[in-house]
Amino acid sequence: MLFTIDEVFETIRMIETEHLDIRTVTMGISLGDCSYPDIHETARRVYDKICKKAQKLVSTVDALSSELGIPVANKRIAVTPIAYVCASCPTDNYLPVAHALDKAGETVGIDFIGGFSAFVHKGIKPWDRILMNSIPQALKETQRVCASVSLASTRAGINMDAVLEMAEIIKKTAELTADRGGIGCAKLVVFSNITEDNPFVAGALQGFGEGEITINVGVSGPGVVRAVLSRMKNQSLGDVAEAIKKTSFKITRMGELMGRQVSEKLNCDFGIVDLSLAPTPAPGDSVADILEEMGLESCGTHGTTAALAMLVDAVKKGGAMASSYVGGLSGAFIPVSEDMGMVRAVRKGALHLDKLEAMTSVCSVGLDMVAVPGDTPVETIAGIIADEMAIGMINNKTTAVRIIPVPGAKEGETAEYGGLLGSAPVMPVHKFSCAAFVRRGGRIPAPVQGLRN
Repeated sequence: MLFTIDEVFETIRMIETEHLDIRTVTMGISLGDCSYPDIHETARRVYDKICKKAQKLVSTVDALSSELGIPVANKRIAVTPIAYVCASCPTDNYLPVAHALDKAGETVGIDFIGGFSAFVHKGIKPWDRILMNSIPQALKETQRVCASVSLASTRAGINMDAVLEMAEIIKKTAELTADRGGIGCAKLVVFSNITEDNPFVAGALQGFGEGEITINVGVSGPGVVRAVLSRMKNQSLGDVAEAIKKTSFKITRMGELMGRQVSEKLNCDFGIVDLSLAPTPAPGDSVADILEEMGLESCGTHGTTAALAMLVDAVKKGGAMASSYVGGLSGAFIPVSEDMGMVRAVRKGALHLDKLEAMTSVCSVGLDMVAVPGDTPVETIAGIIADEMAIGMINNKTTAVRIIPVPGAKEGETAEYGGLLGSAPVMPVHKFSCAAFVRRGGRIPAPVQGLRN
């Protein structure tokens, strides 16, 4: 990849003043060869393989970050869904493997490790249920482990039995980590149309179609896009979209450069660049600020979904121009607690769960880092999840829910998590029940859109 001097200087400016960074370099590791009919031996093999394959990941990324002058915020690992790795183990929980993942992450020095996961969008197998039931305790007892569960897809429909079970598991996870505001739920996400190459937690995992060892890169730059738009006060929306597309192109090239360099030095496959505008609590690093820079008085007002749709489309077009290996989620994240603009919009009454749900129909993922009152009924959480799964299923796109029923918290209060997780304003939910609906169980059939062959 060749870069002009102008591109180099522009990238330096983006890094120094506009919060541009590589949000994550994630190593995907297949653990298929770690399975053994004893949970403790499986855990040992998992630990050994991760430590062997990822021993140079952090030092390599840090060296390249220094050499190229590109900051890398996080180094992460994604592994094969653990439910399948442990399928042959006669046990009632997978906690030994969760601890092995956490210990391996500590040993190699990474931030998070994703893949404590199961795919149950069409049915729950015995090993899937063991994994799901292990999640609350695993997230309580570990620091780095992240969990994800696939509940729906366009080809399979929505497994409503699994939706209700996961709502119960989310509540239990919050209760077990109540001393930290239910933070366990920040490391747990449920999906419709889950991707196999997502480098971002909590949904990162190494899909079944991936190679043994893969490097995927997540690039972020909300501050860069906002800065570009701040210089376009009176230009048309078509011009705005073109500017976003060009900015996305430049950011993607930087991400692919880092990914290819890391994979070459570690002698493994380069996977994808995930160009997702992922906000942080830092001032100016906000997706909501981008939407307001387009002309909205506040994120959440009428026009917000249209503005977000244009943003995501332009980001995807720019990424596709820059690289043939754009993948993962690639678009824009709207995690409420991690975006100061979103928090501001919630606190002044401009942004509610219903509007967030509408926004998820056009953005990268779904309801993300949303805090609700601790006494929210399990059935209400299941209904929120089901709605989001339906949006993904019908529109053939990835959607997800990362929701925190904050123990003891009431509407209007704030849960403080610190760091990249920020602070979450507790948002109201509807008072009318959906219990009779979600407790019918069964599977919502796949839509006609899924019949493509």
